[in-house]
Amino acid sequence: MEKGKSSGSVPEQATLRRALSLPLLVLYGVGVTVGAGIFALIGEILRLAGDQAPLSFLLAGIIAGTTGVSYALLVSRFPRAGGEAVFVNRGLGGLWGRFAGFGVATTGIISSAVIALAFVGYVQALVPVPKEVLLVGMVGSLAAIAWFGVRESVIFAALVTVLEVGTLLTVITFGAPLLADVPRVAGSLAPPLDSLALAGILSGGVIAFFAFIGFEDIENMAEETVNPERVVPRAIYWTLGVTVLLYVLLSLIAVLAPDREAITGSSAPMAVLFEQITGLPGQPVAAAAAIAMVNGILVQIIMASRVLYGMAGEGLVPKWFGKVGARRRTPTRATLTVTGLIILLGLFFPLVRLAEASSLVTLSVFSLVNLSLFVLGTRLEDAMLKRFRWWGIFGMLICLGIAGFQILTGALGGH
Repeated sequence: MEKGKSSGSVPEQATLRRALSLPLLVLYGVGVTVGAGIFALIGEILRLAGDQAPLSFLLAGIIAGTTGVSYALLVSRFPRAGGEAVFVNRGLGGLWGRFAGFGVATTGIISSAVIALAFVGYVQALVPVPKEVLLVGMVGSLAAIAWFGVRESVIFAALVTVLEVGTLLTVITFGAPLLADVPRVAGSLAPPLDSLALAGILSGGVIAFFAFIGFEDIENMAEETVNPERVVPRAIYWTLGVTVLLYVLLSLIAVLAPDREAITGSSAPMAVLFEQITGLPGQPVAAAAAIAMVNGILVQIIMASRVLYGMAGEGLVPKWFGKVGARRRTPTRATLTVTGLIILLGLFFPLVRLAEASSLVTLSVFSLVNLSLFVLGTRLEDAMLKRFRWWGIFGMLICLGIAGFQILTGALGGH
C-alpha cells in the first residue's frame, strides 16, 4: 500500500503496472499474429496462387501494414488501453467508439471460444476427459495467468511464441537448401503478366491478410508499456516485419517442395511440408500448432480485458469494468467478464457462423480506425497526424475493398 493513502482509497486509485519493454511487446505481438492459422493456411494460399504464393503473402503484408501505420500514428498520440475504442471515440464519437471497442472485444472472445473448442477436441483425441471439464479448466487456468500480472502473462505468452516461431524456423532451416534454386525463387517473387495468375495472387493475398490480423492487439497494452509513445509503434512495425519475413520464407519453401498436391490437399499442410523436407514425422509440427492455440486464447483474454478497461476510461462502458486490482495491478473485473463469456460461448453456442462474421467486423473496425486518423489529423493541431491524415483514407478504402471482395466471393478467413 502506498504511503499517505488509506486502505480504502488504494483500490480505487490503482492503475495498470508499466512493465513491458520493446522485446516483450514484440514477442507478444508476434505470438498473437503468427497464430495457429498459418500452420493450416499455407496450403490454401499455395493452392490459389501456385508458384506466386510468396507474392500473396507480400501483398497481404502490405495491406496489413497500411492499417498498421495508422495504428502506430494514433497510439503515439493516444497511448491508452482499449486502443481502437479510444481512437474512434476521439475521432468519430461515442457511438462508433463503442462499436469499435465491442467489435474488437467480441471478435477476440469468439475466436478464443472457437480455438478453445478446437484445442479441447485435440486433447480429447488423446485423453478421454469431458469437454466441459477441459474447457473450463483450460480457459480458467489461462485467465488466472492473465490476472496474476501483465509481465508474468506476457512472459508466458512469449515462451510459447518462442516454441511456436521456433517450429516455423525449424521448417525454414531444413527447407533452406531448396532456396538454392535461384531461378525458381526469382520466378516466385516476380509479378506475372498473366491475368489469371494475378487473380490467384489477389485471391491468395486477401485470405493471407487474415494471417496478419493480431498486430493491432499491441496498442491495447500501451498503458502497461514503458515509454509507450515510442515503444508501441516500434513493436507494431517489428511484429509486421517479422511476420512478413516468416510467411514469405515458408511459402517459398512450400513452392519448392517436391509434392505440392500433398501439401494443398492436407488439413495439416505445415506438418506435411515438414515431413517432405526432412523425412521425419510431422507430429511435432502438429503439436506446435495445438500449443499455438493456447497462446492465442491467452493473448485474446489479455487484449479483450484491456479493451473493456480502456472503454471504461473513455466512458463508453460502466466504470465497473475499469476496476484494477491493487495487488496484481490487472483489470480483474474485465478479465473475469471476458473469461466467463468465452466459457459460455464454448459450452452453449454454435460458433461457426459467428467466427465467419468476425473477420468482417475486424475489417469494419480497421476502416473506422483509418477514418479516425483522417478526422483527427484534420481537426487536431498535431503535425504528424496532419501530415499523414490522407493515409487514413487510403487505408480505409483498402479495408473496405477487402470486405467487399470477401462478401462477393465468400472468401472467409480467420487468424
